[in-house]
Amino acid sequence: MKKILSIVLSLGMILALFAGCGKQEKGKVYYLNFKPEQDAAWVELAEKYTELTGVEVKVVTAAEGTYEQTLTAEIDKDAAPTLFQVSGTVGLESWKDYCLDLAGSDLYKELTSDDFALKEGDKVYGIAYVYEGYGIIVNTKLLKKAGYEVKDITSYAKLKEVAEDITKRSDALGFDAFASAGLAPSSSWRFSGHLANMPLYYEFAEDNVTSQPAKIKGTYLANFKNIWDLYINNSTIDPKKLTNEQNDAAAEFKAGKAVFYQNGTWEYSNIAEIGDENIGYLPIYVGVKDEKQGLCCGTENYWAVNSQASEADQKATLDFLKWVVTSEEGTTALAEKMGFVSPFKSAKPVANKLCNIMNEYVADGCYNVSWAFNYTPNVDTWRAGVVDALAAYSAGKGQWSAVEKAFVDGWAEQYKASKQ
Repeated sequence: MKKILSIVLSLGMILALFAGCGKQEKGKVYYLNFKPEQDAAWVELAEKYTELTGVEVKVVTAAEGTYEQTLTAEIDKDAAPTLFQVSGTVGLESWKDYCLDLAGSDLYKELTSDDFALKEGDKVYGIAYVYEGYGIIVNTKLLKKAGYEVKDITSYAKLKEVAEDITKRSDALGFDAFASAGLAPSSSWRFSGHLANMPLYYEFAEDNVTSQPAKIKGTYLANFKNIWDLYINNSTIDPKKLTNEQNDAAAEFKAGKAVFYQNGTWEYSNIAEIGDENIGYLPIYVGVKDEKQGLCCGTENYWAVNSQASEADQKATLDFLKWVVTSEEGTTALAEKMGFVSPFKSAKPVANKLCNIMNEYVADGCYNVSWAFNYTPNVDTWRAGVVDALAAYSAGKGQWSAVEKAFVDGWAEQYKASKQ
């Protein structure tokens, strides 16, 4: 009897062993999303994938301007993000040890061009998922009411003339030239990042800068001052109140309170209610090579898969990404719900008037203003210093020289800090 029992137990153990060998761990996906405006669309897409596959997909969106801090806090946790964002070559310096080589992945094979891969040698550390452009969005209906058309504005001088004329007649017209240049955290990136790109771009182009410089000269900061002054002195908001979190430039623009609103193609879904027939787009003219200037086009948005995650989670993440960029559900969400111009073979065209105008500038032979701000060292800290100086200057509590110092000296300081 004991011998029979022993045989039965042994057979049970063998069967259990084989059952264990045949059972594969099901991985999970944790996406730390960079873009707050697409949070709801990502959550919906994740839920759809889980419904179809049974694979858990968690989406967490970092608050505006806090992505690096959030990623730093999350990356070493037991349940760390399996999918996160790297902001170009500078961001890669900080996160390369956590970036899986994607060279052999199906995701990489779906790219339309290697230009959208973040590479070092043969290794692929990131995949761009959206190509964007930004400039000055125009309410053409209001502009026409003021007596102008988009085609009339082809330089900084003309933009200044039109904006100041609107300001002189704002009471009679019922609207102002520019929506608020908000310096609260939810909006300040538009100026410490995107507007600051203008002097950076022209300096780097002039000096043939092709990698992150340890120092900058601030050659075109006078042009930065001119466009900033134009924004704040011809606006819906008193310059002393720019740090008020209640300022809502998009709401002002949609309500017909302003003709001009600096923002990007990603903002289309938020302002589309004014009607495509009333939407125009202008480059950010600053008085440098205005002739044939196009919009500011590029990307700082690269997906990276956590190399420290388990193999099961890595596979689950790559499978999810392949589904996102190839499936009907995924490509529809990217194009229609997120408004992304995506560099993937199966990408769908977007119903985005701003994207269409962006492409028209390119087709018309205008030069592209690339995203020089991708070289910014310790980006959040550098931008915070610029914002503080801009806020003080705008409120009449500081000199422009403090903005120049935050810009130039702050760059050198943060570059040094980033290398320690």
